[in-house]
Amino acid sequence: MDYHSLRDRSVKASFGEALLASLAPDGGLWMPDAIPRFSPEQATAMGALGFPDCAAVLAGGFVGKALSSDQVLKICRSAYNFEVPMGTWDGVGFDRAGLGTAHDYVLELFHGPTLAFKDFAARFMGRAVSQILDQGGANRTILVATSGDTGGAVGDAFLNQEGVRVLILFPRGGVSSVQEHQLCTMGGQGANVAAISVDGTFDDCQQLVKDAFADEEMSAEHKLMSANSINVGRVIPQSFYYFWTSLVVRAAYPDQPVVYSIPSGNLGNLTGGLIAKRMGAPIDRFVIGNNRNDPMVEYLTTGKYRPRASVPTLSNAMDIGRPNNFPRVLDLFGEDSEAIRSACWGASFTDEETERHMKKVYRELGYVMCPHTAVAHLAMEAFSRYEPADRIKITVSTAHPAKFVDHVERILGESLPMPHRLASVMGRQKRVYRMEPTLDALRDCLGQLAR
Repeated sequence: MDYHSLRDRSVKASFGEALLASLAPDGGLWMPDAIPRFSPEQATAMGALGFPDCAAVLAGGFVGKALSSDQVLKICRSAYNFEVPMGTWDGVGFDRAGLGTAHDYVLELFHGPTLAFKDFAARFMGRAVSQILDQGGANRTILVATSGDTGGAVGDAFLNQEGVRVLILFPRGGVSSVQEHQLCTMGGQGANVAAISVDGTFDDCQQLVKDAFADEEMSAEHKLMSANSINVGRVIPQSFYYFWTSLVVRAAYPDQPVVYSIPSGNLGNLTGGLIAKRMGAPIDRFVIGNNRNDPMVEYLTTGKYRPRASVPTLSNAMDIGRPNNFPRVLDLFGEDSEAIRSACWGASFTDEETERHMKKVYRELGYVMCPHTAVAHLAMEAFSRYEPADRIKITVSTAHPAKFVDHVERILGESLPMPHRLASVMGRQKRVYRMEPTLDALRDCLGQLAR
């Protein structure tokens, strides 16, 4: 399996090279030359496997010679040692016999160690990087920008890993208090993970990462690598849960179209879903839920892509005005906007609408959802009104509501139990650096942390 730059298809790399380089030499995003394709018979057999083993089969189609099949299987079984549960909103679990008849499901992707869907990609990526670096005896400095959950998942995945140090850039005041504690309390003094509070937006943090890679001297001196979704190694694992869960659903409802609704920011989650569909997953459509930062919804509505400065909202992890993965979405469809719109539908919502929906679902069903999940479910409901039909509707829940405890308790007027994994970090002393959103400030920070 070779990878090419989206700016110049003649610029090539292996999976290992693309993973460690993050961006192509010309600044383009890496994409696989071909997406593995599985027949319906092959897919059905893979759906009968447990999730880690199915993920290993899928990953094997992307890693080429960088990792052996035994290594990939070991990585997936180690990374995915947690549940991938799906059920109805009133608590009835889904199983292969199709328990629950509402046809309206929630896929909870927050049962990993940092209680966010980013664990799926970060844990696979961390283990793959470790294997590849061990083979070559190299080291890397990972720069990652986060709007909330990416930094925690990446920091946890690489914590105490030999040959790797991680710098997490997050917008000051732009993440929840729980998320900030997760970011700023990893390891003790001298740990290989450092949190940096940037006086700017997430888009500023994301641009700093890109600018650092474009600076050849800085990139070479610190052996920079990104763990944001600009890295293709972050996007590919996000296809695994779409592929597997859609097969589980199809086994129970063989004649029903399957639709996923995704709370969307940087579009990495959507890109993973589209890759799964291309691999043969029985998925009919994707619904995109945006908050006020809605360049993707605008594109689906008008056919025009207009990136813009982000604005702060209740669903902060989606406060992204320039989604990195839009070029990958275009590439998957040969830049055919009509083809994209046939596969995707979108809607955006205000904070007021999000709050009302969180209250409504809690009052009627007793289900506590985070703001991002609420946006996705609002989008699914809007799609169902726009295009009424009998279908299996799966809303993707990307984070545990306790990660936004201040907002959720205020909105619902109820105390929210704090999972032990989050409660344990709230009392720890934070270690955080602060910097201006400039490349010179980042250069100074890298130098200080290297000492």
